[in-house]
Amino acid sequence: MSVFSHTDFDHHELVAFKDDPASGLKAIISVHNSSLGPATGGCRMFPYASDEAALSDVLRLSRGMTYKSALAGLALGGGKSVIIGNPHQDKTRKLMLAMGDFIESQGGKYISAEDSGTGVSDMATMSERTNFITGLMDNDSEHGGDPSPITAYGVYCGICSAVAYKGGDLQGLRVALQGIGNVGYYLARHLIRSGATVYASDINRRNIDRAVNELGVTELALGNVLSADVDVLAPCAMGGAINTATIDSIKASIVAGAANNQLATSEMGDALLARGILYAPDYVINAGGIIDVYYQSVGNHDVDVVNEHVNRIGDTLSKIFKRSKADSTSTSIIADVMAEEIFKQPAPNFKNSETVAA
Repeated sequence: MSVFSHTDFDHHELVAFKDDPASGLKAIISVHNSSLGPATGGCRMFPYASDEAALSDVLRLSRGMTYKSALAGLALGGGKSVIIGNPHQDKTRKLMLAMGDFIESQGGKYISAEDSGTGVSDMATMSERTNFITGLMDNDSEHGGDPSPITAYGVYCGICSAVAYKGGDLQGLRVALQGIGNVGYYLARHLIRSGATVYASDINRRNIDRAVNELGVTELALGNVLSADVDVLAPCAMGGAINTATIDSIKASIVAGAANNQLATSEMGDALLARGILYAPDYVINAGGIIDVYYQSVGNHDVDVVNEHVNRIGDTLSKIFKRSKADSTSTSIIADVMAEEIFKQPAPNFKNSETVAA
């Protein structure tokens, strides 16, 4: 399995592998860029179909974190880790401790937090072996360190920005969520409270039942959500939802969701532009979680300060939308260019930047 010639390799600073037979741990840590600060990003646990799939995911995710933190105005670099395994069957305390050892062995080049398939309790177990863990607030805090609610709030702000750019508002808006786990649940709640009608699908029956019974969400079949006749499509599950097989069936005029790497390829951004579909770049709209984690890590987790910072996600998206229209260039490319204008320059001054959400 080649790394340097891998399609998703983008001059990453570090790619480390761990195979620990004693605990069953098979994991990869990837650091994309640390020019703005320590490489920080969640630890994902997922039953990848192949080692190649796991490598591709961690490379893309860590790159996305670089761009995400840059446009969010955070002094953080981009990193990510993945554990190959089913979080519902393979997760053990021994495995989490081994992951802590793996993170510690990198000497602070990578700082981890929770992600899909891991939670605050897993981070607490890892922290027994390493100090390079963030997102560990006391359990008596509002969400116990879980960044899902603030991620959802950021996506909500982003959807509001996209809808406003199109000249509308949320009253009567129809939104389809692909995936309604922790982030999707909180997002749906925000949307419904603002007058939107929410439809959703999820591979987890419990997630759907909770959303239907507690929020009044309308269930969609898994195969129908991407082509649903709605105003906004919100991918909130795994990446690659927008691909050659799905692009032509999308009826929504806005794609804005919480999932990472929503575009299977960069060409999909151009395809959405060509169809007149407004795309909110995923690493911009879903930055609420890393913003929350950042304030936890610096010991200044004032809820009002965090929310005020997250509110600016909408402002950043508005700038991207306007620049995209002016340049006749996809929003995904514009977002990349704006992020690179920040992290590829020495010592950026976030306080004076007009391109970031800080």
